[in-house]
Amino acid sequence: MSGKLYLVPNTLDFGVAAHAEGASGQPDLQEVLPLEVLRIAARLPCWVAENAKTTRAFLKRVNEVVPLSQALQAISIVELPRSNKGAPQTPAANLGALLAPAIAGQDMGLISEAGLPAVADPGAALVQAAHVLNVRVEALSGPSSLMLALAASGLNGQSFAFVGYLPVDSAARLTRIRELEALSRKTQQTQLMIETPYRNAALLAALLSALSGATRLSVSCGLTLEQGWSRTDTVSGWKARSIEIPSDTPAVFSLLA
Repeated sequence: MSGKLYLVPNTLDFGVAAHAEGASGQPDLQEVLPLEVLRIAARLPCWVAENAKTTRAFLKRVNEVVPLSQALQAISIVELPRSNKGAPQTPAANLGALLAPAIAGQDMGLISEAGLPAVADPGAALVQAAHVLNVRVEALSGPSSLMLALAASGLNGQSFAFVGYLPVDSAARLTRIRELEALSRKTQQTQLMIETPYRNAALLAALLSALSGATRLSVSCGLTLEQGWSRTDTVSGWKARSIEIPSDTPAVFSLLA
């Protein structure tokens, strides 16, 4: 029998540890991830990750709660092939070799830099490959910035779409925002998007510039962190207030026309 591919959730504090509480600059792992998830993570001998260095840092944090079953240096961490931003992901057919431990009978983990692996994440191709190769897949409970933001927004949670990153070019971005607003108005579908944190302010400014005053806009920033917040208002309401959004903290933007 093959081993199992566990989809292990990560915390949402990637890159923002300096703002969090505690001597290590990071929140208590048990406040974000269930203990059973940490127990499973502690026993896995093989991992596939976006970044081996940050995965080792994650496992060090796990070890502070649940001792690892073997020395960190003995744990295998293989990185997913990297694609250029905007380029097609590596085909699932080319990822079978990464699942060799599971095919040989070992349990292994897939982890993202933040949140749930394979959701808005390149790990999805590895999960597809696992199904093709009849490797059992189990998704573990943990935080998803998209679902947390949607829940906190008060916008339509029955019909929604994640559209990823918007174009960097100003004109193309404004065009895309108006397309999404028109789609939302026609279908009453919430549209969710993200941006690289240092461009948070630029995206918010573009949304306020392009959207109609009555369109509802929600921003969730620093989710699961002590200083995290969520706010939903009409575009007119947003414009009436002084707005500051961090340039070093991940945020999720949602709109409903």
